[in-house]
Amino acid sequence: MDLISIVSTDLTAITRGRAVPREALQNEATSGCGWVPANSALTPQDIIADPNPWGSHGDLRLIPDLDSHVHVRAISDHVPDMHYVHGNLYTVDGEPWPVCPRTVLEAELAHYRKNLGWQVKAAFEHEFILNDSTGLAAPAFSLQAQRRAARFAACLMEALANSHNSPETFLPEYGQHQYEVTCRPAIGLASADRAINVREITRDIARQLGLEASFTPQPFPGGVSNGVHLHLSFLDENNLPVLHDSKGAIGLSRLGQHWAAGVLHYMPALCAFTAPSPVSYLRLQPHHWSSAYACLGVRNREAALRVCPTTRLGNKPVEQQFNLEYRALDATASPHLAMAVILMAGRLGIEQRLPMTARADQDPDTLSDEQRTKLGIHPLPASLSAALEALRACPALEECLSEPLLATYQALKRQELANVEGLDDDALCALYRSIY
Repeated sequence: MDLISIVSTDLTAITRGRAVPREALQNEATSGCGWVPANSALTPQDIIADPNPWGSHGDLRLIPDLDSHVHVRAISDHVPDMHYVHGNLYTVDGEPWPVCPRTVLEAELAHYRKNLGWQVKAAFEHEFILNDSTGLAAPAFSLQAQRRAARFAACLMEALANSHNSPETFLPEYGQHQYEVTCRPAIGLASADRAINVREITRDIARQLGLEASFTPQPFPGGVSNGVHLHLSFLDENNLPVLHDSKGAIGLSRLGQHWAAGVLHYMPALCAFTAPSPVSYLRLQPHHWSSAYACLGVRNREAALRVCPTTRLGNKPVEQQFNLEYRALDATASPHLAMAVILMAGRLGIEQRLPMTARADQDPDTLSDEQRTKLGIHPLPASLSAALEALRACPALEECLSEPLLATYQALKRQELANVEGLDDDALCALYRSIY
């Protein structure tokens, strides 16, 4: 029987769902399938946080978004095609479930349209490791490394293209067995859906070829880390870019400067959502090109927020290329929730007219404490516990989120920390490598 899964990617970035016969999907479109509130309190280790706000009480409905259907053709005769559709969680009375990450992002995108007149254009870049049975190494960025993964790369890019995810590049990265895949930007909700599609399609193609793909932030202690880079730009009601101004500081428009200032100001609290696992903080270290400080840089890969390069080649206008890249992000983060809170922080920067500071066009770790303080550059949290404390100390950002979501999130993150208590770095990396 041909099945299609209705899926929800939860607060821990794990895609979960239920399968129905494909011919029954239309019937599920209005009433959905059953879901349990306590599922929102599941940790990555599949332990429900105890206590959590829901306990054993209540029921939800997972309603499919038929426009988000993903179909990946099997490359093996022994595996059926993969079909799934993203969904949103609702109460049985038809009210949006406030703990659903996809619903949270939809609401923030609506806020941008209504109050700023902006559409959000975004793209997630993903790094991952791809292991095979030989374990043979190849030079970083090399054609050798590309050819070692040639069949996988061809199958992956074809699957992404056929499922309307607009693949752009596949490349060997700096780390051994490390690769990166990028897709073209999408508008609004589709960009976060696409991030999930990249992860799930990558894993599925790898499985069919007898390989293992992992997006964990830190595969091995001291090794090269896997990041997720979120590129953001905005279009006004006339579909014109709004971030760029050639006369503005580092090319940012006035509102763009306030937006960037908001993200920088709230970034320690944002890390609770964008670097949301214990293993994330083995990656957020100085000199890792992964950002250890809340600062803005032009083409600076040690900056947590980066003004990306533009080119005059190809005659494409600079303002259409111009975007900001959020780098303190990894694949243990829910794409929908992470994108939503980053947008909230930027919006607060505009509403509060925050001044843009914290600029550094060199590695901020090479500056003295006094120099960083003068520039307004602050270190990011050094642990998940510290990031959760930064969130609790940030009422303005917390007020953008519902109390049920905050209570659930804090509960499951406390449980996640308890789950890994006592593990050394090797065991911690191995655990998250197997999950993500």
